[in-house]
Amino acid sequence: MTHDVIVLLAVLGVVGQVIAAALIVIGALALFGVRGPLAAVRSWLWGYELWAAFVVAAIATGGSLFLSQVAGFVPCELCWFQRICMYPLSILTLFAAVHNDNRFARYLLPFPVIGACVSIYHLLIENQVIAEPSACRIGGAGCAVKWINYFGYMTIPMLTLTAFVLLIGFLALAAADSSEPDGTLAADG
Repeated sequence: MTHDVIVLLAVLGVVGQVIAAALIVIGALALFGVRGPLAAVRSWLWGYELWAAFVVAAIATGGSLFLSQVAGFVPCELCWFQRICMYPLSILTLFAAVHNDNRFARYLLPFPVIGACVSIYHLLIENQVIAEPSACRIGGAGCAVKWINYFGYMTIPMLTLTAFVLLIGFLALAAADSSEPDGTLAADG
């Protein structure tokens, strides 16, 4: 069962990466004035951006707890910092989604941005691009240990980075706080 759940998490990670890549491309197109794809995404997700963020945060939190509590993988120092950024999002995005408070999303954005930076740093250590700090080896296996490695690259920090990038995308869409699904801002009055 443990193997099956880990494979499911890896597959969800790949699906998440496809969605994240699409969001990045759509965002880049919007920066260059091509707003059609962004309007389509806004229309499709309109009103559900925070629910999408909640689903991502809940799956990431549940997966993290499964890997440590059921699979027995010992979280390293950097994993704990990533958890600090992810776990509150599970509750806060649910709270914001239930209350349909898109304005609250802008206050949540620092969590996945910081978490993504830690994930990137963790990936650099894990892939031996930079040296592993001695603090990573205290009391555990260290930050360079690849507890899982599916598809040749899908490790725990890669799963976490995927979740953080998705959260940045969904929270940014919610934080745009437009009143219309086509992305036009409502006039204050």
